[in-house]
Amino acid sequence: MNDVNIFVIVKAALRTTFVFVCHIYYLSYLTWMVILLPLKTLGFKSIYYKIEGEMQYGMLRIVAMWNHYSGYEVLEAGDDITECLEERTLVLVNHQSAGDIAILFSAFINKRQILPNIMWILENFLKYSTIGVVCWIHHDFFIFQGKDIRQRSLEDLKNHIGEYYKPLQRKWLVLFPEGGFLSKRRQRSQEYGQRNSLPHVEHVTIPRIGALETVINTLKPKNSINNLNSATNDLSNQHLKYILDITIGYPNGEPMSILSVLFGHQRPFQTTVYYRLYPISEVPQSNEELQKWILERWVEKEKMLEDFYRSGKFPQTAHSKAPTLVKQNMSDFLILQAKFAASFFSQYLLIKLIYHILNI
Repeated sequence: MNDVNIFVIVKAALRTTFVFVCHIYYLSYLTWMVILLPLKTLGFKSIYYKIEGEMQYGMLRIVAMWNHYSGYEVLEAGDDITECLEERTLVLVNHQSAGDIAILFSAFINKRQILPNIMWILENFLKYSTIGVVCWIHHDFFIFQGKDIRQRSLEDLKNHIGEYYKPLQRKWLVLFPEGGFLSKRRQRSQEYGQRNSLPHVEHVTIPRIGALETVINTLKPKNSINNLNSATNDLSNQHLKYILDITIGYPNGEPMSILSVLFGHQRPFQTTVYYRLYPISEVPQSNEELQKWILERWVEKEKMLEDFYRSGKFPQTAHSKAPTLVKQNMSDFLILQAKFAASFFSQYLLIKLIYHILNI
């Protein structure tokens, strides 16, 4: 038993050291984004964000490899989502812990066109984390919670979509409608559901409708022929094509924590990511019907998760695929490490040269 404990401790120590060493790449990312800032002012904004997206993609691949190294694997199940990979898609996800985001990194990592062109709607406190700064540069949106500032935050979201999501030609937009972690919101959600005669839920919380309405109302198809014609010729006016409903199922209902991402202390496990894909034409457009529709989806999640925690499986339909392991390529990861290391070393030499010149 002592030998096992020592092995676990040594492995955790090595992983933690490796994770913090990888933060050197984070500094390299920030440095390049500062060095390349003139591209934006000289009219080459698209090139700047193309480079930024590729570098962010590399960093998220590293996070996915941290998961893989500690045995935190991801299985994909449910609908085939191939048709929405290149389209503007609103992604809705149940929210259990900060580890959900790392799990999504792992699920999306082999979808080459997604991560550089994705926009996340995240809680504002994440802005001050390492990954939060990267997301801020990538122009993801940080939403505030609370009645006093909710409406202003939704207006900011609408403006953000017009200012960044459309012009930068982002594709997927990820939203957690529950507005917080399950453990923190469950009791208040159940009390709210009881007061409003809503279904009782244990494994999810009642979804909030504000951000969802804002996204759909901002990106839904225009009705007029003129607007539709202009959308054909203007990529920045492309509307939503799909809603992708994702249910994250952890074994035994024990979510991955952010500490597990950093230290890898949890035992190896497999998380299942279950997809349900809806064309936007099948989604109600009025706010009242949309609220009813999203509640129905979350009640379905409740039943699916209840069955999953009992049997370890999500439902299989005629069109759904069996759980498939998301594979990681170690050779690609080593090449990525070498690229980031070379990037950091070249920056070090450049800064050293500049310092030498200035002190001649």
